[in-house]
Amino acid sequence: MHTNRRNLLLAGACAASTALFWSVAARLRAEGSNPPPETTTVRLGKSPSICIAPQYVVSDLLNAEGFTNVVYVETMKVEPGSGVAQRRTWGKDLDFTLDFSGPLCLEIDRGLGVTLLAGIHVGCFELFAKEGVRSVADLKGRTVGIQGLESPTHVFLSAMATLVGLNPAKDIEWVTSAKVKPIELFAEGKIDAFLGFPPEPQRLRAQNIGRVIVNSAQDRPWSQYFCCMLAGDREFVRKNPIATKRVVRAMLRATDLCVSEPALVAQRMVDRGFTPRLDYAVQTLADVPYNRWRDYDPEDTIRFYALRLREAGMLKSSPTKIVADGADWRFLNEVRRELGG
Repeated sequence: MHTNRRNLLLAGACAASTALFWSVAARLRAEGSNPPPETTTVRLGKSPSICIAPQYVVSDLLNAEGFTNVVYVETMKVEPGSGVAQRRTWGKDLDFTLDFSGPLCLEIDRGLGVTLLAGIHVGCFELFAKEGVRSVADLKGRTVGIQGLESPTHVFLSAMATLVGLNPAKDIEWVTSAKVKPIELFAEGKIDAFLGFPPEPQRLRAQNIGRVIVNSAQDRPWSQYFCCMLAGDREFVRKNPIATKRVVRAMLRATDLCVSEPALVAQRMVDRGFTPRLDYAVQTLADVPYNRWRDYDPEDTIRFYALRLREAGMLKSSPTKIVADGADWRFLNEVRRELGG
């Protein structure tokens, strides 16, 4: 009886979700498609994180913008042995993705052909620690679990450590593991701290494991800047300005849906296989601030993280150079005028 009722509710949510997305898509088509995008194929990133929810529900909106082939590709893996995160190859593998601004600054610094286009949402990272660790400064000499070196979690915590006077390369013992995920090591009490992104914090809090000492959606200065931003392949952006604007517009519309229809967005992610747990998806959409892309200045974010990472010795370029070499806000400014804000 309960199972049947649950299935009926889920089926209803799924139908409502489909109707919602198609209604938005139909409105987009009614607005006209001239001039059409220069290409009808767009490749988007896929990662374990579900805070990039707009990217996972944007395909119908992209279809309405004239893209008939929307492809998702894996964007990161950790090399066994080295523990270093091997990331995407812009142009060869990927056209656009949502990602934490810190690693994007590193890619610009290394000339990897990425262009920053818009800020999407504020914090999603949460730093969990065991008893006796009360602040980032307490991590000196401690073991901290991350995805891999130069992964978003490593870059973010390096910025945090630098801000409180630690040397992230020397003062923290970074733990990456190919056999057992760092979150499992933390849950088993084998490491001192763990920095996670959704759905990992939602799981740890649900299981009452550890305590949160930094929540980047709530704690300053992290809550004052974008976390994930929209980035594109530089050559794609240069050669396909109409398509690029359409991608930016669709992604920001999808971000608005995360605010106005979070339950339906969560169901959509589950239905399409981007995450198995509806409860964690719903909680993620409640936890992550998707409502500030109109209010925050993405350039402020890049300058802030570029400076932190330069202080950490991870970045050679100045914040001004990072912005000059790797940012193009023209499309964002146009879409802001269209969508309001």
